[in-house]
Amino acid sequence: MDLYNKGARLEEILEENLPIEVKVNVLFDVLKNVLDEGAIRARTIRFKLQKYVNSTNINERVYALDVIASDGNGAKVVPSDEDLEKSLEDVVYWISENIAKKYVQNKIEADVEKALVERQDKFMDELRVSIIKKQKGKENTKTTAKLERLEKLDAKHINKNVMSLLRPENFEEVVGQERAVRSLISKMSSPYPQHIILYGPPGVGKTSAARLALEAAKKLKFTPFDEDSKFVEVDGTTLRWDPREITNPLLGSVHDPIYQGSKRDLAEVGVPEPKTGLVTEAHGGVLFIDEIGELDEILQNKLLKVLEDKRVEFSSSYYDPDDENIPAYIKYLFDKGAPADFVLIGATTKDPSQINPALRSRCTEVYFEPLSSKDIEGIVNNASEKLNVELEDGVGRLISQYTIEGRKAVNILADAYGYSLFNENGEESKNKITLKDVEEVISIGRYSPFERIDNLDKGEVGHVYGLGVSGFLGSTIEIESTVFPAKKKGHGTIKFNDTAGSMAKDSVFNAASVIRKITNMDINDYDIHVNVIGGGKIDGPSAGAAITVCIISALTDRPIRQDIAITGEISLRGNVKPVGGIFEKIYGARRKGIKLVAIPKDNEKEVPLGLEDIEVKSINHIEELMEIVFEK
Repeated sequence: MDLYNKGARLEEILEENLPIEVKVNVLFDVLKNVLDEGAIRARTIRFKLQKYVNSTNINERVYALDVIASDGNGAKVVPSDEDLEKSLEDVVYWISENIAKKYVQNKIEADVEKALVERQDKFMDELRVSIIKKQKGKENTKTTAKLERLEKLDAKHINKNVMSLLRPENFEEVVGQERAVRSLISKMSSPYPQHIILYGPPGVGKTSAARLALEAAKKLKFTPFDEDSKFVEVDGTTLRWDPREITNPLLGSVHDPIYQGSKRDLAEVGVPEPKTGLVTEAHGGVLFIDEIGELDEILQNKLLKVLEDKRVEFSSSYYDPDDENIPAYIKYLFDKGAPADFVLIGATTKDPSQINPALRSRCTEVYFEPLSSKDIEGIVNNASEKLNVELEDGVGRLISQYTIEGRKAVNILADAYGYSLFNENGEESKNKITLKDVEEVISIGRYSPFERIDNLDKGEVGHVYGLGVSGFLGSTIEIESTVFPAKKKGHGTIKFNDTAGSMAKDSVFNAASVIRKITNMDINDYDIHVNVIGGGKIDGPSAGAAITVCIISALTDRPIRQDIAITGEISLRGNVKPVGGIFEKIYGARRKGIKLVAIPKDNEKEVPLGLEDIEVKSINHIEELMEIVFEK
């Protein structure tokens, strides 16, 4: 081995006057330096040389050395004593071959590595030159021409948004929502403003009221709002985010330096860049989320955490707090988070039971009322003043028959305004909207009357108005009944709409029992048919009292006042039990032109204050109701 370390040639090992055992040991050591131990072990096992390698017989050891060095291409049998020197020469030849191969392989690898380094350096130089060229100047002839084209396009406006023009500019223009507006302002105009959820039908002024409430609060010194407080508005139905946090416009996200396009100077040094979201933009002001009930549930939960912490935390596997290349603002965002202290106002058309309970528990609630016909007329009149147009008598009333939404009423008026600008001859007309203009717009738009107001002065037998609720809107339900003598006495039947619902059918059977009790009439002697006009589904027992008086009217041939509407569950004892949605039901009765609403006594406290155009009476028992509904 010493001879090898001194750089002696392999042939010199054979020429040295050394015992053959020493030569074999030296050649084994040389082979171990040429081949790694793994390769030697593998060849030993593959050619089954274990016993030869460790043999005390020198001939067998030379055979093993030859087979390992030649990888099985050399000796096939153990050499004899006469062939031993020749075998050692073969071993030297095979080891020399391995040394030559290893030398060439190492040289090729070194050349490849050198070429790769040179190419990498060249690529980085080219990349730096490219970046320098791009950063050399912000503008050139092409970018300047494109900017001029954009500015020219931006200076030309064809469509002015009528909704922006007619948007309420003060609380007086938010028609029909006096109670909701007072409640909203009181919650905002405080040293400790609360998060708020606004409930109500679409187009009644929730967004406008929220925007005006912030402006009012900014003028008060004791509120935390100031002139810089923003009103940031976003639509919950279109707000999308990526669960992997690649993008999150609401809360913010982190742009890593490789995949998500951080700034060029940050990408070069591998620095991730946080992008703040709308919650940070709304810091110190109001974040308004329209249709908050449609917001993704996971995103709602993340928003709740921001409401608690008043900050947004960022994290990234690329962030190294000890990296000196990280700008101070990025380090601030990662270490402390982004500020997000704001008042959340969410608006929804959903029922409160459909809103996330955790979100509701952190917010106070304000209910916006459905708009009455008078409210719609007021909105139309306000809009006509802003359009500087005169209305023919009855235009507001006509529009109010086809919508309960302030936004849609304004759209109908705007369409009629455009229609009225030119007459049939194409000449510019007077600045006036006529009934004919509105009727034409309604016909073209295929609008349907929201509620038909019929003649309610004349009483009818077997016909009564019940009351129902759908969402935030109440409406009247027409119920009629007729009776015939049974073909066979004592075998009468009762028929009712199959689509009305099981609870409504139970109300019919309850009514039959009550009628038998208070009139002493055997209803089994009659075939009774009760019908809900329109085939609507009734989800609940609230039509029970109305069904009862309707059947009694048909049985006794007593006419029922048609200007009265009834709601209440009927019990087997004839008691009128409380039901839900009283506020909405009274609203529906007002739109129909009803003069009197009969409600259960236990619902008396739910009647809105200040009703002028409708009377509400509370009753305990069906006999009290009969005294009211039947014409004298």
